[in-house]
Amino acid sequence: MDNKTILQIVMLQSAIDLCCQPDDFRSLQNKVVISSENAEARKYLTLPFFCHLVSYGNNIVASVDTSVVDIVDSYINKFEVGHCFETPNLYVLNQALVKHGMQVCFMAEYFLPDLEQLTLLPCDYDLKILKPDDLTDLYITEWENALCEDRKHLDVLAVGAYDQGKLIGLAGCSADCESMWQIGVDVLPDYRKQGIAAALTSALALEIIELGKVPFYCCAWSNLRSVRNAIKSGFRPAWVELTTKSKAFVNQLNQ
Repeated sequence: MDNKTILQIVMLQSAIDLCCQPDDFRSLQNKVVISSENAEARKYLTLPFFCHLVSYGNNIVASVDTSVVDIVDSYINKFEVGHCFETPNLYVLNQALVKHGMQVCFMAEYFLPDLEQLTLLPCDYDLKILKPDDLTDLYITEWENALCEDRKHLDVLAVGAYDQGKLIGLAGCSADCESMWQIGVDVLPDYRKQGIAAALTSALALEIIELGKVPFYCCAWSNLRSVRNAIKSGFRPAWVELTTKSKAFVNQLNQ
């Protein structure tokens, strides 16, 4: 596996998720496609999308409901690619979608390993590979980024850091689709800023690659602590996503 192969695998998965072709992400022209359900899509996605934008940097591919094709096409072709994922331009899209009972909701940056930079980073604590049977009692608040209680069956592998037998940091991955496993990481507050998160992330990424899967990492671009960890661990920004949800869903999140 090399960086080129990893990107090809990931673009293929994005194409599955959005109901388009992998080459659509390499085009310099924006594209709008109609979203539909697909059993091979990433498990945490709710399909069909009403409006979902993805960019690998060249253009925007939008997977949408038929009712907003013209709205979204006009939006993504009015503003520069990067600006379509930021305010103030996002207000234009949001105002148009509110009329359909929808609002801009999730925005995230996704990272992929750079195999020329990814290496096992040092850690002052003992690291241990954990399998699903080892995770049963770890679905608690301290490890909510590393593990997902709502999708326990997808948590397939983890790496824990231990201080004299006490679990102080955990990186876990979920098998979100056949080819790609997503990494999340937590470190107890008293143990942060010691490089533990990066050591765990790099160790888990290498284990995932050894198993023939692609590790990926996601965070909000405003979450600088997580962004720094991704970069320190040998990951690099690869693509961005924006999705909309119903006004009721957004309001519930804001309670």
